[in-house]
This record gives sequence, structure tokens and C-alpha cells, in this order.
Amino acid sequence: MTAGADPLVIFTPSGRRGRFADGTTILDAARSLGVDLDSVCGGRGLCGRCQVRPAEGEFPKHGIASSGAHLSGRGADEAEYDRLRGLAADRRLGCRAAIHGDVLVDVPPESQVHRQVVRKGVPVRDFVIDPVVRLFEVEVERPTLETPGGDLSRLFEALQTEWGLADLRADLAVIRDLQPALEQGAYRVTVAVHDGHDVSAVWPGLHDRALGVAIDVGSTTIAGHLADLADGAVLASDGVMNPQIRFGEDLMSRVSYAMLHDGGAVEMTRAVRDALGSLVTGLAQRAGIDVRDILEVTLVGNPIMHHLVLGIDPIPLGSAPFALATDRAVRTKARELELPVHPGARAYLLPCIAGHVGADAAGAILSQTPYLRDEITLLVDVGTNAEIVLGNRKRLLAASSPTGPAFEGAQISGGQRAAPGAIERVRIDPVTLEPRFRVIGSSRWSDEPGFAASTRRSGVTGICGSGIVEVIAELFLAGVITADGTIDGGAAARSKRVIPDGRTFAYLLAGGGPGIDDGPSSPRLAITQNDVRAIQLAKAALYAGARLLMDHLGIETVDRVELAGAFGSQIDPLHALILGLVPDAPLDHVGPAGNAAGTGALIALLSGEARGEIERVVRTVEKIETAVEPRFQEHFVDAMAIPHRTAPLPNLAAVVALPPRRADAPGGAGGAGGPGRPGRPGAAGPEGGSQHGRRVNRRRAIATATEER
Repeated sequence: MTAGADPLVIFTPSGRRGRFADGTTILDAARSLGVDLDSVCGGRGLCGRCQVRPAEGEFPKHGIASSGAHLSGRGADEAEYDRLRGLAADRRLGCRAAIHGDVLVDVPPESQVHRQVVRKGVPVRDFVIDPVVRLFEVEVERPTLETPGGDLSRLFEALQTEWGLADLRADLAVIRDLQPALEQGAYRVTVAVHDGHDVSAVWPGLHDRALGVAIDVGSTTIAGHLADLADGAVLASDGVMNPQIRFGEDLMSRVSYAMLHDGGAVEMTRAVRDALGSLVTGLAQRAGIDVRDILEVTLVGNPIMHHLVLGIDPIPLGSAPFALATDRAVRTKARELELPVHPGARAYLLPCIAGHVGADAAGAILSQTPYLRDEITLLVDVGTNAEIVLGNRKRLLAASSPTGPAFEGAQISGGQRAAPGAIERVRIDPVTLEPRFRVIGSSRWSDEPGFAASTRRSGVTGICGSGIVEVIAELFLAGVITADGTIDGGAAARSKRVIPDGRTFAYLLAGGGPGIDDGPSSPRLAITQNDVRAIQLAKAALYAGARLLMDHLGIETVDRVELAGAFGSQIDPLHALILGLVPDAPLDHVGPAGNAAGTGALIALLSGEARGEIERVVRTVEKIETAVEPRFQEHFVDAMAIPHRTAPLPNLAAVVALPPRRADAPGGAGGAGGPGRPGRPGAAGPEGGSQHGRRVNRRRAIATATEER
């Protein structure tokens, strides 16, 4: 370390380097350099996703002498994490390791923000294409000494004469470009007119290409579609990870980051705008077009993403009354959002509905049109903060539920986002308890010939949200998991896959064990009691939000359930009902809605009429705030049971044999007793204490979940 200089930090494998003030954490240094270092908890020392490995020794290639001693020593947070989950001796938590000297830091693959498989298709409903941007070619009268007026006035006169356009305005950029375009085009030019009045672009001669981009700014992924504004043809689709994940995987962690870090909101705005720029550029390259042909952009996103894209402080959304800066549609110039498109391009953000029900919910409503139906539809966009819409043409209600990141693979011992190698489908033999599964990137099941060859490139790396839902539902049907969420240790007599795990039990899904051969390529993946608990908390919050809307609508059943979003669209409807993710409904009326929010953004891109339609509909939606509804907690407790403590399930019972309910079954997640005493009433479980104690703890969990909203 050079005398007087700040410590040098080099990250591998990216090779990024920089000098930082003494005491800067590894995580903050990584964020500053744009290094992919994951963090689910927003740097609070809880998730362990930011693990790094400080190198030891001289590294002439990098010009650095590195040592773990150049970092602060392990503190209480790392010691506690090591005690609970284990922290290898050569690893540190990046959010807790402070820099005090030169250091070379390796970011292992499991700590990087991997590119997610984005499965957001574009099934678009029928609608009339009515683009807000239109191209008009005109011949402009040449100036003479007798007609010395300005070229812009003659352009406006030509547009009114030839196209009937009146009350026109022009961007300053158009005024600058007009005379060169007239000269080059021999006084024939093509102009783009936005909303019938604003001339936003000009080209010499004939220019017949006007394109737009529809973007869904999700908290985990950002998906975009490049479309021809004239005929609606989608020319390219792509998705990128939202780089804000490194500031916290759930939305409240990002609000906390803005609260705790001066300039944190600006930093997150910069990160998401950079990602939007990269996405737009990539779409243009895929389609082989010039970005200057992009004249219109529409965006949807939850309220926090909406505010951060616009550069609005999201902190007021972090506490009651969860006030939006605006719930109206936002129209602005794309250059205000620093998007790499034509200088005159406009951006349109669909209206938000409430403090935690955003423009993405408006997009989903526009896509699925529950407001045009007679049947009662429950539309759920499943994510870290589930957005729920219920109703029909007579009445629509909306709310959000704090499901947390478990469905994205966070808080799950072997969890990961949807990427090649992640287990996405699971089936368990109810007699032998032997599993079979399918991973992303392979069409073969694990017990089929050729499975190993088909996964040779990715291997089996973990389990994503849809896989977690299916394995817990399958274990429930097989009698391994009880209705209260306990992994029954008595099932160990049936299979070697049910193993002791401290004071509870776990189910070994993959990776082998005593007497089990799962092949050489799979890591050890076990479904633990804590994994079951995390999914119970998430699904109970989702169910409770839906049930609360049903209360307000005065109904006991719904006619149709539509699961939207990248994750929601991958959930198997039967397993969603078995788990109790949503209220009971006819199985053939429960299904995926695709990326409904992104589809709504695409419709709004191509139709000015649709924009007016959704702006009118949103003003009629009744907003229900779950954080202040007492019945939300009651529904939450009952929904902790699998599928549910008390709700009648006639539709589900008609297609699958459900284990009988115990008359004394608690509504929440009762813990298992010690080995040999699983689920015994009154036994101490992983939450500690008696059944009464567990009920108290469940209420604390509810309060915590509500506060995090």
C-alpha cells in the first residue's frame, strides 16, 4: 500500500479496481464499481448473499499484496451468521468486512447477480392499433423574396393543407434540424407528430419507420419489447436483471438503502436507468435498427420502481400513509429518463393505483380486462410484493401483500432465481417418497435417460420458486409435511430422504446421502423446516390479501384466478391450489396470465385509445390497504395451514385426494418436536415454546410482515 494513499481494492473475476477510504465496506466498494455482488437484505448482515473471499499473498499480475488481515475482524453479525448457517473460514460477509488495506477480493459464482432466464412472452389481446406517434411526409413551399416567412410556418401550413393537422407545436430540436432536412430533401420532409399536435422529429425525404419500446421495470428483472408502431409487430424482446438487486432484493430494503445512505435514491435511479439504456440498445441491435428510429417508450413498474425511474424520492412510500408523488399517468420526454432513443421521443408511464399498487397492476388490468367481464376474476401478479386485483365490470378492488422474496428463491436454503440448472418441477412418489425433477434448460426429468447429458453444461444448481411450491405441495400430499407445515419425522421410517436436521427434520431432494445415490452432478439440496416456514409466510400473505378483497366484495368464491408475472406464470395451477397460494377455484379456471404488466405496457405503446381507457378504469378501482385492515391478520393466521385451516376446498378435493384435517390443527406453522416426536401437541418446535407460544410468535411474524410493508 502506497504511503498516504487510500487502500486499493481489486475484484475478481471482473477485474474492476478502485481506491476507497479506510473503513469502506466491501459491499459498498463493489456497488461503487458496479461489481455484481448480491445482497438480499440490503447490507444488513442477514442474508449471507454477499460472501466474498479475500486473497492471500503477492499478485504481480494485479500489482497488489493482499491479505485478509487488511479487512476488519469478524464481528458479532458474522459470528451469528456462522453460528446459524455456517461461514467458511476463508469467507467474509461483504457488507460487514471493512477495508483497512490493499486487498484482492474474489466474488464466487454463488454471490454474483446471475442473469435470470426471462420468460416474459407477449400474448396480446385484440385491440385497435392507434399509435400516438404518426409519420407524415409533406412538400413544403420554398421561400421567396415575396414569401419571406419562416420555414417552420410553411411546414405547419403544409401539414394542415395536406393532412388536416392544426394547432401544431415543434420541439427545439426539430427547429434546429428543419432547414438542413429541407435542403437535403429538396423541400420534401417526413415529420413525426406526437398526440396530433407536437412535431417531435424531422427527416429529409421519405422516412417510413417509427418504432417504440414497451418496458416492464420489475424489481428483479426488466423486460422490454421493441415494436413497429404502424402494425404492432414485435421486432425483438429481451430482458436484463435489475441491477438494483445489489441494494436489496425486496422493495423495502431499497427504501431502507435510500433512507440510510445519502444519495442512495440517486444511486439507484442511476443504476436502473443504465439498465434501461442497455436494454433499449440491445433490443435495437437484435432487430438491426437505429435507436433514433425509436420514437415512443412506455413503462410500467411497482410504485417504488416507478418513482426511482422518474428520479423521485421513494422514502415516503416506506411508511404510512404510503403517499405517491403522483397516481396519474406521466408523460415526459424520453431524454428526461436518459434513454438512448431519438431526441424527440416521448415516454409514457401508466398510472399507479395506490402506494403499493403500481403502474404494473394498471398494465395487468389493461392486458386482462377484468373490467369488461361478468365473471369475478382474481388477478395476482406474484412477486416480492404481490399485487392483487379482484372484480368484474361492476366493481374492481386492488391491494398488495408483503409476500417477500421467498418465491424468488431467497430465504430458501437451496434457493436461487430462475436460471439454467435450477429445479423448476418436482414430483414425489407418495409410497417410496422418491423424487423426480426437471431443471431449467432441460426438457428431461431426472429419472429419464439422457438427463445427465442434457444438464451437463449447467448441472443442478439449486431450486427456484416454482420448484419450491411444487416440492412442498408434493410433500404435503405424500404425508411428509403436515397441514400445520411440520416436516413429520415419522416419515423417516418410510424413506432415508427424511433426515434429522437439528431439532427438526428435512427432506433430501437431491445430492445423495447415506443409502441414496443421486448421481455425481447434483449438490446437496434439502428442504428444511425453515424453508417450509418461509413459503408458508409468503403464501399466507398472498392468500390473506386475496381473501381480504373477497370480504370487501362480499363474496366467498371467485370464478377465475389468473397468475401473472415471470414467476406467477410458471406456477403449476394444481400445486398452487394444494399449497393454498390462492383461494379455491375450478382447476380449469386457474392459469397463467403471462407477463400481463408488460403486455399492458405494449398495448399502451400501440394504442392511444387504450391509454385513455386505463386512465379512466384506474380512477374507478377501490384501493384496500392491507397494513391497516385487522382482518388481514386473521386471514393470515388461517392461511398458514396447508392448504388452509378452515376454508372449504370443493374444487381442489374434486381433483386430488387431500389428507384429512385434524380437528385441533392450528392455523399457523406449528413446529416439529425433537427427533422421534414430530408435531406432538404442546411440544417445543423450532420457534420454541408450546402451541400457544407458537401462536404468539406467528402473530409477531404477521406484525413484522405488516411493518415491512
